[in-house]
Amino acid sequence: MPNFTSIFIFFLAINTIILCEWTTCNATLFEEEHYSVVGYTPEDLASSDRLIDLFELWVRKHGKSYSSIEEKWVRLEVFKDNLMHVDETNRKSSSYQVGLNEFADLSHEEFKATHLGILGRRRRKSNNYPFSFRYAHVSDLPKFVDWRKNGAVTDVKNQGSCGSCWAFSTVAAVEGINQIVTGNLTSLSEQELIDCDTNFNKGCNGGLMDHAFQFIVKNGGIHTEADYPYVTKEGTCEQKKEDLEVVTISGYEDVPLNSEDDLLKAIAHQPVSVAIEASGRDFQFYSGGVFDGPCGTDLDHGVTAVGYGTSEEEDDYIIVKNSWGPKWGENGYIRMKRNTGKPTGKCGINMLASYPTKNQSALITGVAQKNSTFM
Repeated sequence: MPNFTSIFIFFLAINTIILCEWTTCNATLFEEEHYSVVGYTPEDLASSDRLIDLFELWVRKHGKSYSSIEEKWVRLEVFKDNLMHVDETNRKSSSYQVGLNEFADLSHEEFKATHLGILGRRRRKSNNYPFSFRYAHVSDLPKFVDWRKNGAVTDVKNQGSCGSCWAFSTVAAVEGINQIVTGNLTSLSEQELIDCDTNFNKGCNGGLMDHAFQFIVKNGGIHTEADYPYVTKEGTCEQKKEDLEVVTISGYEDVPLNSEDDLLKAIAHQPVSVAIEASGRDFQFYSGGVFDGPCGTDLDHGVTAVGYGTSEEEDDYIIVKNSWGPKWGENGYIRMKRNTGKPTGKCGINMLASYPTKNQSALITGVAQKNSTFM
């Protein structure tokens, strides 16, 4: 009887010529669910042929390609291990689901090494930024808030294999407050922060949102994504020779530590930058529902809270915009459980929240001086 390796190599050779007839005729067997999940049946877990078919379907769905048949073999083995985890998790979980998303050919260690990027828990407040929390005395919060529906959230972006989550979290919060104050939703430049905000933040090697807010204030604003596009790697802080639009903020404030009530007060008024521990395996494959999976408080990922609510199953949640592209989670978002009874919140979401401020009298955009740099 041929071993699994020989079966795999033979099958791949056939697939380079023509799509597997079995897959074509039985596509309904792998019924594709929402949130970019490729479905599977119990038989797929026990059959080598079925597993290869499922892998090939997943490869085509996500446009994957590999440099060699050996590399494809390695990725199949990783895919198989991830499939087993997905199956086991979905058998146990009731409030959320995981699935075979575009990261299903990455080991968990590979994924963590390329998609996180928070530098510790430290905040830095200079004498120019005394602690204040403008929403401290707010009461009678709405039961549901979703800034996407109010036009204050840009499309989900993708940081790729660069640990720049801190820049995406910062930019999403600035985009939000700028729209709320001015009425204009403008996509802003994460790349500018990666290239130019280097006193503390470390580009693709991590950073903190508070430092990025400080940079934007000191810099006199942040440029648009169109003028300074994202390139998924660190570059040289660019010098511009023409006048360019910038979006300004007045400052920033921190949400009191470990206070979910205060976090909700802030979210009710604007999108908020938050840090979480996202290194759990279930986070990598999250596909929908109210996330209540295993995680701690070792903050390693910057995201943006853009709303909150309660599900039909009466699970309270916070709506979080991620930066792993629209194929991850619920079209790029995750609903994270709240009211957990822990001061730190789910995955530490209550520990390091902050938001930019913008005076009502501020202009929609400013203009950078000629021959200025992005420094």
